[in-house]
Order: sequence, then structure tokens, then C-alpha cells
Amino acid sequence: MLSRSYKYYWWCQAAGWGFVGLSLIFITFTFEGNVTNDFYKRIGVVILAGITTTHLLRLMIRRLNWLMLPIEKVLPKLLIAVIGASIFCSLLVMGADVVFDLAIKSRKLADFPNRLAVSTLDMGLLLVPWVLIYYTFHYVEKSRRQQVSTLKLEALVKELELKTIKAHINPHFIFNALNSIRALIDENPERARNAITELSNILRSSMQAEKVETVSFEKELNIVKDYLALEYIRFEDRLKVEYAIDEDTLDQPVPPMMLQTLVENAIKHGISKQMTGGMVKISSDFKGNNHELVILNTGRLNGNGSINGDGFGLVSTRNRLQLLFGEKANFEIKEIGHNLVEAKVLIPVDLK
Repeated sequence: MLSRSYKYYWWCQAAGWGFVGLSLIFITFTFEGNVTNDFYKRIGVVILAGITTTHLLRLMIRRLNWLMLPIEKVLPKLLIAVIGASIFCSLLVMGADVVFDLAIKSRKLADFPNRLAVSTLDMGLLLVPWVLIYYTFHYVEKSRRQQVSTLKLEALVKELELKTIKAHINPHFIFNALNSIRALIDENPERARNAITELSNILRSSMQAEKVETVSFEKELNIVKDYLALEYIRFEDRLKVEYAIDEDTLDQPVPPMMLQTLVENAIKHGISKQMTGGMVKISSDFKGNNHELVILNTGRLNGNGSINGDGFGLVSTRNRLQLLFGEKANFEIKEIGHNLVEAKVLIPVDLK
């Protein structure tokens, strides 16, 4: 069965050479006012010879892989091929003229070399546009395929990068959570069991998040609440948690485990380094066309961990935001006043 593109090629061949035939009939009728039956037959011969010649030319171009050559290398080859194809097509037409006695009277009187030269020139004027159209079509098609391939490659790279980041995030979190539970086993077994339950909830959500690129902010917030409940067992009254959540933002998409990673950084590099503990405040609201997430915590940017912008937590946040939302997304972390750090994420809102 013929492929769709091959059928399209033959339709174009028939339409193109059919247009040539109609144009010749129109010109002859306009200037001579009379079109004989022999002329119609000769037009049919020209159309068949043209289709045969251009199809053979196409096969040669594809067989010799000329479509892949740069224009400066293929141009001399095409010039020779067009001259040879024009001569071949002329011989086909002249042969049919002799067999069916279809030659124009003025050309019957000319000698064979002159007739061949004139016919070759005529056919060359038809074959050159055919070659230009053929190459233009394949150039456009090649560019389109390259764009599709580039997009597919970028999507594959994006997927692999996201999976790599996720693969690093989960062990990073689990290690810290297990350290928290270990500190409770001897001190308070009952509370340690509660901590294991909290960790189980977080891991369950984390495993589900592995399958998707984004989750709703509500699901991400639930993970964070479980994590903070786990950390509260360790810090007790040294950890104060505040929420300022616009409920309309709960269905907004966010990268899975992103908020949890930032909150974990806030506790590890902020709260845990304060003798009297501190505060973590999570805010979520709309700012213009962006979903704004803010994690405010007690602490300083001290340049020795992920909270200063060089560690894995912030690098993963920046990378995932760029991969998922492009340049419109933004992430920054800074000190705002004495002993207070603000991490802010801006995610563009889909207004469709």
C-alpha cells in the first residue's frame, strides 16, 4: 500500500504537469486561435515524458542522497543532472513525434541537432522549476522534522533532568527524617512511633509524586504539614509554625517536593542553628499573573549550606522551575532584616 506522502507526491506530479499542459494549450489557443487534435496528443506526450523524466530524476536524487548535501556541493551535480534529464525528455518527445507523426511543421523541416537543442531548452525551462520546487519542499520538510526532533530531544532531556533531581531529593529528605526519628527511639518510644507514622505518610506522597511533573499545591502543603509535625516532635516549643494560605491557590500546580525541600532547608540551616529555636511561616497568594510562595524563617545566610544558594536544595528548585515553567518562573532567597530569611518562588499562572 502506498504511503500518504508517496500518494501526495504523485498527486503533485499529476497536478504540476497537468498545469503545464493546460498552460501550453491556453497559450497556443490565444496566439494561434486553433488547436488541432495532433497538438492535444503532443501535449499528452509532453506530460507523460515530463512525469517519467522527473520521477527518474527524483529516484536518482534520493539514491545518491543529494538532499543531504550542502547547496554549494549539490548545485553543480544538479545542473548536470537537469541538462541530462532535459536531453532525455526531449528524446522521448521527439521519438513519440516520429512514431505518431506529431511534430510541429516548423520543426519537421529543421535538422535533428537543431530540433534536439530547441526541445532540450524547452524541457530545461520546465525541469528547473520542478527541481526548485522539489528541493524547497524537502528543505521545509527537513526543517520541520528537525524542529520536531529538537522538541522531542528537549522534552526527553527535561524528563531525565527532572527524574535525576527527584532521585536526589527523596534520599536527601529520608536521611534527615530518619535522623529525627532515631533521636526519639530511646527518649520517647510512643512519640517515635507517631513520627514513623508521619514519615510513612510523607513517603507515600513522595512515591506518588515520582510519577508526575507537578502536583497541586494542596497536596504539597499536606506533605509539608506532615514533615513539620515530624520536626515538631524533635524541636518541641523551639519550633513555631505559621500559615498564611489563600485557599484559591490550593489547586495551583507546583513541582512535587519543592516546598518540602525549602522548608527542610529553613529548619536545617535556620531553626536548628538557633539556641532558642525560631519561626517558619509559609505563605501562598496570587501576585499579578503569578502564584507566589514565600517561606519565611528565623536564621541567617551564612554561606555554608544549601540555604545560601550553592547547595542541592536551591539548585534543584531553580532547575525544576526553569524546566517546568521556563523563564517566567523565578526563585530567590535573601535576608530581610535581622535574623530573618525569605525564600520566594514565583510560578506563572495559566490564564486559559
